[in-house]
Amino acid sequence: MVKGILGRKVGMTQIFDPETGAVTPVTVIHAGPCPVVQVKTAAADGYDAVQLAFDAVVERKLTKGELGHLEKAGVSPHRHLVEFRGPSELAVGEAVTVEAFQPGEEVKVAGTSIGKGFAGTIKRHNFKRGPVSHGSHNIRKPGSIGASATPSRVFRGQKMAGRMGGGRVTQLGLVVHAVDAERNLLLVKGSVPGPKSGIVEIRGAD
Repeated sequence: MVKGILGRKVGMTQIFDPETGAVTPVTVIHAGPCPVVQVKTAAADGYDAVQLAFDAVVERKLTKGELGHLEKAGVSPHRHLVEFRGPSELAVGEAVTVEAFQPGEEVKVAGTSIGKGFAGTIKRHNFKRGPVSHGSHNIRKPGSIGASATPSRVFRGQKMAGRMGGGRVTQLGLVVHAVDAERNLLLVKGSVPGPKSGIVEIRGAD
């Protein structure tokens, strides 16, 4: 069964084990509660999925179409809607909370990575720089990017300078360190994509 929840990245901190003194770096995520807006099935929609809402807002910040979609499910206005594909036992109107996850459970977290703006090949693709001495003008230049008359073009996907970051990233191999059901917090061991206050999707590793 599909398992997922939406959350907002709060930041990173450290958890100390009082017995061993071990330090665990964790990312704090304020996740849920996420009401179920729609449940899709293979028979009716061609695939199985569950649609969750997150981040309650006032009505004026949503369009009439969005409000109607949420009202049909009996859900108050929320800013974000995300589908989690796979069969589910959830029903419309139920709420998914952090209690769906257990400490020690493996998860994967997806979010929009921090944008770095326009970057050169050294920063973007880990290119090596050229020599600095003896009058060299090839210190941080990318170098040759293609052939001459054949093929008379630059191949698609060539590593060059350009926009870096700001794309969807999924971090695998993360583990839930602790769950705080009272404050709707998930503590995930390691770092997750995106800036502070960024929206992230937490899914089961399966």
